[in-house]
Amino acid sequence: MKTNFKLLTLLFLLILPLAMFAQQDSTANMEGIEFTDGTISPDSLSFEESPDTVTASVDSSKTIAATAKVGGSGENSKKSLWSIFIAGLVGGFAALLMPCIFPMLPLTVSFFTKQSGSRASGISKALLYGLFIIVIYVALGMIITIAFGSDALNALSTNGIFNFIFFLLLVVFAASFFGAFEITLPSSFVNKMDAKSDKGGLIGLFFMAFSLSLVSFSCTGPIIGTLLVEAASKGERLGPAIGMLGFSIALAIPFGLFAMFPSMLKSLPKSGGWLNSVKVVLGFLELALALKFLSNVDLAYHWNWLDREVFLSLWIVVFGLMGLYLIGKIKFSHDSDLKFLSVPRTILAIVVFSFVVYMIPGLWGAPLKSISAFLPPSATQDFDLSTGVGSSSAAHTDGKVKKYAEIFHGRGTPKGFDPYYDYDQALATAKELNKPVLIDFTGWNCVNCRKMESNVWTDPAVAKLLKEEFVMAELFVDDKTELPANEQFVSKYSNKKIKTIGNKNSDFQASAFNSNSQPLYVIVDPNGQVLVPQSGANYNVEQYKAFLQSGVDAFKKKN
Repeated sequence: MKTNFKLLTLLFLLILPLAMFAQQDSTANMEGIEFTDGTISPDSLSFEESPDTVTASVDSSKTIAATAKVGGSGENSKKSLWSIFIAGLVGGFAALLMPCIFPMLPLTVSFFTKQSGSRASGISKALLYGLFIIVIYVALGMIITIAFGSDALNALSTNGIFNFIFFLLLVVFAASFFGAFEITLPSSFVNKMDAKSDKGGLIGLFFMAFSLSLVSFSCTGPIIGTLLVEAASKGERLGPAIGMLGFSIALAIPFGLFAMFPSMLKSLPKSGGWLNSVKVVLGFLELALALKFLSNVDLAYHWNWLDREVFLSLWIVVFGLMGLYLIGKIKFSHDSDLKFLSVPRTILAIVVFSFVVYMIPGLWGAPLKSISAFLPPSATQDFDLSTGVGSSSAAHTDGKVKKYAEIFHGRGTPKGFDPYYDYDQALATAKELNKPVLIDFTGWNCVNCRKMESNVWTDPAVAKLLKEEFVMAELFVDDKTELPANEQFVSKYSNKKIKTIGNKNSDFQASAFNSNSQPLYVIVDPNGQVLVPQSGANYNVEQYKAFLQSGVDAFKKKN
């Protein structure tokens, strides 16, 4: 059975504008904001008074003044783009090992070296061929960006509809890699492009590269689709183009390299059943990644399907099946017989089974710090040996009824912490206790937030500072819980109707602190005045502890 990729593309293109339109009334407009990177270094911890104040609309009748750090270098954005580029490279090298591309590598290079009048001519043609591959794939990434725009891409990262669509797409891609069907482009279109490749000169070379992209789409399509989904979900303007740049460079390098050194072709392994094994392994990885997107929707809409132990159970099964496949205990329809285990296959199987064993203690609450960023929050764990039972939303250290606690305390807050979830309530408590407030702008879908909570907040010294020296305000920017009608308002910052808790917190973060990235940590006094420069994700425990201590010291000095 073959699936026409055109149908999938049309479905994706039709639904995206509808979802963006549905969000217009409830999403804060981010245009015109100069975002800060939110990071600090120990040398930047000294605080200087600044006359620049920003007034943030928190509801229809109340405003809070906050002294905010304006500007920034955009370091988080650069890191995100680098991660997308590296993911593209990895995806490109993986695509090289696909059955649709690997056998074509020596044939294409041999064509250049034999048809050209000289070795230099063959090399130049191969390099141009590789350059055209890069141009074609980067153009695809640019089309995605131009078609949807940076605002739409940013909205994808927290849009429940599209996280669910991404989940379904990745499941389709995984099924394709498992051999259930092939995702192909219309044959008439492919044949027309292939016919044009017979022309000489640069036009012929361009259409040769274009034909490679089209003919190999049944193998590369799921990889490209996954890469574009991941790039779009990060909300970066250039994300799709940067991802395609990395992907195409990885594809283009071998053609130029083997054209320069044809003798290296002899060292390439022969085509065979191992190429299909690469597809199947990638299919398992697609399936594991799909669960992450489903988890994003589950958390934001409070479906409570994928608690931490359920998510881990599914990952254990997926990677366990991958390990069994690698050692030949499972076979798919297109697989050839596995007569023996090669050394690379054995090593990979050991790595996969070790990863499975590593995840198993997480079912009983082990932190699993190396993958904690991809897991649902630890608070969703129903049973934790460190506490005996799951966390309770009714337990509050100060005895107060905390607004929104029933939504966040039992699922979003790391165990052992007892923050407020409403900024006004946190400020009121800070005045009573005479303590500074640590504002934690976080999100259900925030990978870096989970990493900070699991790797930094668990440090005893950091945890002590957070619990004893601050009133914590944990503000989720992507929660979809609708506000009561009397609490909904039109933002003075964006002129948009604020309908949900996430909208309210996101609007507050953007208007008061010139940032829409999470996590963002801001230390303010009980009057809402910023005490020290704000901080983003900082995985250096000592530096983050110094940031917290600087806030405590600034508060004591002020009082």
